[in-house]
Amino acid sequence: MTTPSAARSFDARHLQLARALFAALAAVMVTFSSDHSAPLGLGVFSGFALATGLVFALAAWLIAPRGERTIPVLLASVSLLAGLLASVASWRTTGMFFGLVISWAILTGLIELIGALRDRRAGRTAGSRDGVLIGILSLVLGAVLLLTPAQYALNYDITGAGSFTLTGITIAVGLFGGYAAVVAVFLAIAGFSPRRPEPVPAVPSEEAAS
Repeated sequence: MTTPSAARSFDARHLQLARALFAALAAVMVTFSSDHSAPLGLGVFSGFALATGLVFALAAWLIAPRGERTIPVLLASVSLLAGLLASVASWRTTGMFFGLVISWAILTGLIELIGALRDRRAGRTAGSRDGVLIGILSLVLGAVLLLTPAQYALNYDITGAGSFTLTGITIAVGLFGGYAAVVAVFLAIAGFSPRRPEPVPAVPSEEAAS
């Protein structure tokens, strides 16, 4: 059972900042790497997904009230599974990157968006705006990767630098890095922004009398 002190030590703000931190690390690793291959992309994605999954698991235990833990548990399960699959070095191929990241983006996007809309209808506004935006961003990432040809290759020359090849996996890893950067910025802003306290539910008269 979650104690009040544990709940106070890890709240929605900490969830946002933890997710922002891991997304920022993924974005930096992709941005400052000249290697946008499938092994690099899946390596970065694996760390990002595993860390994010652990954060959601903590959120399900320490933040979500009993009876409202389905969404964080599902997000944790999907992210942890995706991270574990991406961690297998022999599976880090171009096809694996596209299939795994697309599946993860669509599944987590739908789960987070549906959960946020449900919370908004129930009057639980804390985090619902984040869930809507991140859910949509994840779905957009999945859709854009679906439209990116995995076998695409474009040879080009840069005067004084040499010849290069732009491939589908290079574009895909870059798109994931861009997604991580946007998520990091938004969640960091949300985490540091002041917020109004959530309304406290009214106590039934029978319970108040007791």
